[in-house]
Amino acid sequence: MSHEAAYACVYAAEFPAQALLRLRTDLQNHPIAVIEGNPPQEFVCAINRHAQRLGIALGMTPLDTEGIRDLQLLARSPQSEAAARAVLLECIAQFSPRIQEVSCATACAFILDITGTGRLFGSPAQLAERLRTALASAGFRVSVAVSANYHAARMKAAATRGIAVLPAGAEAAALAKLPLHCLDLDEQPREVFALWGIQTLGELAALPEVELITRLGPQARTWGELARGVCSHTFQPIEPEFALREYYEFEDPIEQMDSLLFIGARMIDCLIARATDRALSLALLTARMQLEGNQSHQFVLRPAIPSADRKFLLKLLQLEIAAHPPQAAVVCLELTAEAGQSSKVQLGLFAPQTPEPSRLDVTLARLRAIVGDDRVGSPVLEDTHRPGSFRMEGFSVGTHPAPGESHTHRMALRRMRPPLPIRVALRAAKPAEFRDRENRFEVTDAYGPWRTSGCWWAAGEWDLEEWDILAVRGDGVHIACLLICDRSRNEWRLEAFYD
Repeated sequence: MSHEAAYACVYAAEFPAQALLRLRTDLQNHPIAVIEGNPPQEFVCAINRHAQRLGIALGMTPLDTEGIRDLQLLARSPQSEAAARAVLLECIAQFSPRIQEVSCATACAFILDITGTGRLFGSPAQLAERLRTALASAGFRVSVAVSANYHAARMKAAATRGIAVLPAGAEAAALAKLPLHCLDLDEQPREVFALWGIQTLGELAALPEVELITRLGPQARTWGELARGVCSHTFQPIEPEFALREYYEFEDPIEQMDSLLFIGARMIDCLIARATDRALSLALLTARMQLEGNQSHQFVLRPAIPSADRKFLLKLLQLEIAAHPPQAAVVCLELTAEAGQSSKVQLGLFAPQTPEPSRLDVTLARLRAIVGDDRVGSPVLEDTHRPGSFRMEGFSVGTHPAPGESHTHRMALRRMRPPLPIRVALRAAKPAEFRDRENRFEVTDAYGPWRTSGCWWAAGEWDLEEWDILAVRGDGVHIACLLICDRSRNEWRLEAFYD
């Protein structure tokens, strides 16, 4: 392809229906009509090809469609259309960074500046075929027209189905049979052309330009240039934003988890396909559900490492929904993801094989469903003076530097889990001896007390008194231990041993 100007128009007709059906693979071969408006003023705003074959037309009311066999009515969803538009725009951005939107009515359309892309994608026909195939894999049925003229590509794509390549210099002949409504004229010029018997762009292009301008005004010159495929245009590209988001609004509230996972699986497939196109994986997945009664339900799936494994992510979604089911029927489902780089691990010849991170995630999800979210993860110390205070955080796989060897001799504290209840005898306000369930200990030295307290304003209040003890057991064994007196409960316990 030469470096002369070239444009490709992608036209997705009946976009409200396509936006709903791209995630519903079970309905793609059934007649579907999308209705818009509030009862009793509802009307059909979009249909698929199967409904068109049954005689369904735009503007019909639900009452007009009664009695038509196998026809299914779906409510229009602006949120689903916005999510589908973002996906379509993301797909075509792989072929050109210069894109302008030309959507109209219920159609979603974009024009790409493909000048100089011949070495990447081949001839215009090959590029159009690859573009249409990529969009078909994403769930869209589109028509593609390629032309050296911006407006010619736009009108040809809207008026035809499939792929059309307009040879340079032959735009007028390629547009000649298109109906006059492709120009989107106002009512007055439409009536004039109807009186003259002008029905196609070819018939309009054949009219004398001077006489046409004299009768209809200066805008008639633009109409003639559009009909001949020579009208100029200043390209105004948009900047698409990369956002991994899928949205679906159910026609009826969903109560069964299987139905919810059916749509969730298709959403995950789409998110993975879009991420892998950029050599990325899914590092985080957020599910938001709108429930009946104006309620909402949300949870986050965070794999140990970014993953593009469909079965693994779907299993995590299934386990999370089973562990935290929504409290009402689901009206709509939204999945958003954050992309990340997949980590590669070089295995050593003599190193043992480590378990797959995906299996660890699934195991942890099952454990959380059994024991609770706050009891599975990695313990992290909290910034507080309360002894043994920690919280649980999710596991993360990463590389941490090995701690350097220390030549400083330290004493180890071996804590009892749980602490051992004891009975203590005091002498001069100090521990003199204590007993556990089996042994009696004579205290030889007692250091303390060290008092700590806090959270007096909350239910987690503590008031402790610590003693470092040197003692002798009945059989003559010497020990060093930590005793704690819980002043709020008036209880003593053996907390730890010094080794």
